[in-house]
Order: sequence, then C-alpha cells, then structure tokens
Amino acid sequence: MQLKPTHLLLCLGLLSAAPAAAQVLTPEHLRASVARFNALDKEDVINLVPNAQAADWLAREVPLFECPDSAIQETYYYRWWTFRKHLKQTPDGYVFTEFITPMKHAGPYNTISSALGHHLNEGRWLHDPQYIDQYTKFWLFAKQPQVNAKLHSFSSWLPDAVYELYKVNNNQAFVQETLPALNADYRQWEKERMLPSGLFWQYDVKDAMEESISGGRKEKNVRPTINSYMYGNAKALATMAKLTKNDTLERKYAAKAKQLRADVQKTLWDPKASFFKVQYEKGGLCEAREELGYIPWYFNLPADKPQYAKQWAQLTDEGGFRAPWGLTTAERRAPGFRTHGSGHGCEWDGAVWPYATTQTLKGLANLLTDYKHHDGMTAQIYYDELRKYALSHRKNGVPYLGEYQDEKTGEWLKGDNPRSSYYNHSGFADLVITGLVGLKPRTDNVVEVFPLVPAGQWDWFALDQVRYHGRMIAVIWDKTGQKYGRGQGLRIFADGKEIGRASELKKLTAKLPG
Repeated sequence: MQLKPTHLLLCLGLLSAAPAAAQVLTPEHLRASVARFNALDKEDVINLVPNAQAADWLAREVPLFECPDSAIQETYYYRWWTFRKHLKQTPDGYVFTEFITPMKHAGPYNTISSALGHHLNEGRWLHDPQYIDQYTKFWLFAKQPQVNAKLHSFSSWLPDAVYELYKVNNNQAFVQETLPALNADYRQWEKERMLPSGLFWQYDVKDAMEESISGGRKEKNVRPTINSYMYGNAKALATMAKLTKNDTLERKYAAKAKQLRADVQKTLWDPKASFFKVQYEKGGLCEAREELGYIPWYFNLPADKPQYAKQWAQLTDEGGFRAPWGLTTAERRAPGFRTHGSGHGCEWDGAVWPYATTQTLKGLANLLTDYKHHDGMTAQIYYDELRKYALSHRKNGVPYLGEYQDEKTGEWLKGDNPRSSYYNHSGFADLVITGLVGLKPRTDNVVEVFPLVPAGQWDWFALDQVRYHGRMIAVIWDKTGQKYGRGQGLRIFADGKEIGRASELKKLTAKLPG
C-alpha cells in the first residue's frame, strides 16, 4: 500500500493524529522551559537528540501538561528533557541509559537494567512507539551474550512493564512477539533466585538498594522487592497469555501469582509492626521498617483489608518515613538510620531516593483508586508528597536530578560527581499522568480518569496530546469554564471530540469512538 504524504508524516511522528485546532494546549510552555534548561546546561554528553533539537523532539513526542503549581509544572518538562538525554541509537536498536557517563558495571552501550521498569512506564507515553519497543526488544533479544547477564544483574518487573505498555499502545502483536521471551525470563529467575518455599531471595545490591538496614551484598534475604516484582510479573504473564489465547500458560501464571500473593502476606507481613518487611536468610524479620515495604501496592498485591492498610500510617509519621525533603528509605526512628555513610556510597538506610519515591507514590495512587481501605491516606497526601518530590529537583537554585538526597537539607549526596547528573533511575511524568491527573490505562475501549488533585486545590489543569489506543486524548479540569473555553468541570476529549464530562473532580469513564 502506498502511503499518502500526510500518512507518511504520521508514521514518522512528524504530525499529530489530531488536528492542531482541536488541541487544548500548545507547545509554547514546553519550548520556553526547554530553552531555560538548555541555557543552564553544559551538555558534556550528547546522545541521539542534542539540546538544540530537544524542543522540537519533545513537542513532537510527549504529552503536554499545564497546571497552576510551578514546581510540578517545571519538573514535568524537566524530567522529559532529561529523559531525552539518555536516548541512544545503537546497532541493536534504540536504548535508554541510566547514567549519562560510562559506567564500569554497565552492559553494551552503557545500559543498566536496574530502573528498566521505570524507563518503560515513563517512555510508554512517547508518541513514537519505536523507542520503547526497540529498547524492550534489546533486553529480550539482543544477540550479545552479556545482555542477558546484565538484565539479571538487578531485580526487574519487566513483564509487568510490558503489559502496562500494552495498556497504552494496544499493540497485541508486540505482546505476541515478546511473550515467549518473557516466559523464559521468568523461568530463569526461578532457577536463579527461587527458594524451595516458592519465595524469592535477593542481595540488596541486586535490588539496586545497596547499603540497606536489612540487607547486604552477600546476604540472601527474602525481600518484598523481588517477590512483589515476581508477583506482578506472574499476573502480567497470565493476562498476556490470555490475550494471546494460550490457556495453558495463563493457568500456570495465574496459579503462580495466587501462591506468591498468599506467601508474601503470610511470610513477610509483621503483624506487630503492621508492615511488610525483609526476612533474613537465617530466619526472622528485619527489626526496622523500610520503604521497600510499600512496593507490594505498586502491583496491588496486598488484600484490601484494614490490617494491611494500617501500614500507610507510617508514611506521614515523622518517626516513620516523612521528612522535610521527601520520603526516607528507612523509618527515621530506626537505630540504624543513616549509619552506613562510610560504606559503598549508595546508602539506602534512610536517605531519599527518587527510585523508591516513584514506587511508593505509584503504590499510594493504587491504594487511593483501587482499594476501599485507605487508613487515612488521601489525595491531599499524594499531592503533597508529589509536590515535595517535584521541589527536590533542585541544586544550587537550578533544576537538577541526581542519585539520592539528605532527607533534612535536600543536598544531593553525590551531587558533585558527574555521573549523577540527569540520573535516569526513577519516574515523574508517569506519576503526573496516571496519578495526579489520573489517566488509568486499560485494555478495553474505555478511557478512565481518576484524578488525585485534591478538591479545591486547583481551579484548572490540562493534560493534552496523550497518544492512547491510537487516539489523541486530552483531560481538562476547568472550574469556571473560562480558562480553556470548553465548559465547566472535568472533561475528556478523544481526537478533539468530547467523550466524557463530570461537574467535579471524581472518577470518570468514557468510551472511545468506534
């Protein structure tokens, strides 16, 4: 079939699927932000998209966002600007790096798998699917033997992330193509890390959480991290098997997920502390609560019961995880809090890590939107912590993203090390899109929006140019109707046409046009 010029441009990502007149937002704010970021940047490393082309590339590729909060607004575009810095074109396809500088422990093309799930969840919102598709295939199919070994250098929720990617792009062929490799990857994890009990063990360093209170580089502990990931992976594999009509594989992974869920709740839950904890290799649970105990909610693992929801009270307790500059990786009352500073230099014993903040906020969003029992958690708490996270992206008064931070001062603890700049080890845009604005990806022909903007917090916001199920989606909130001129309240648009509305900020669903 011969493509018409406009169709060719659409395939190349040079035109939007929706007519310009239908857009709620224009890229001017994005372009102004990029110009400011460029002016502050030395650009010591250049990969696929240099700063000079960043504004055009981002205007073409990312959803536009506008809100009254300058911190969240600026950080949203700053994170896309830094994410773009890590995109590389290689003989094995497009990849994203974690560190901007070469690392000795990296694999081919400076790739590292520790934040792979974050990369996919963030990158699934790019308009051109080839970047994330090729990056996923790199890890699963690259012929270089060291790639597979490097994939298993760190715990991973790769199958879950591939399924979450499918929820956005609706590409069943991609699921069909990758499912055998994802199945093989799960079996490999079982061979490498599964105990006779059916639970998984991991070193803290292989969880990308070294120098933790509970772990060690040689301690084979049963951790909520890898067990939650494997639960999420099994659940995703069961659903993808169903999608591809492989009922044998579906039953196999549904059973694995069910058993893992039961075992995690039985073995890693500390009823006295009301918290999911690490179990030591020698037996017994870690004395301290650690932020990794919130990871089960990232995958909706815990049952919807008050006993589990009670854990979340620690999130806003200053003896727990609440600190002036963010959420700490260990409870602040723990005797071992911030005592590992003379170790490897990647302390997960209390300092604030964006990697963990992303996981916890994702889990909190799931609690607020998918569960009935919230134990005092509210949209206001989500908003406040997301805003604190946004404000943390500063160093010497200018935008910055590094490795980890002092919980009291916000000092980036490796801030003078060139490797730390633009550290691609976490997510932010996805937290705005799926959490704050509340666009909840689904497999059916329905757009679901469940905003976590607290009532009365903002009079307006807009998320526009979101490529979803082959359409361009916009979500706007306009209390008076005068900001965007599209009417009062919450509205959902698909390709410029309104498909759903509500008078207040609440859960809203709308069917995509046939």
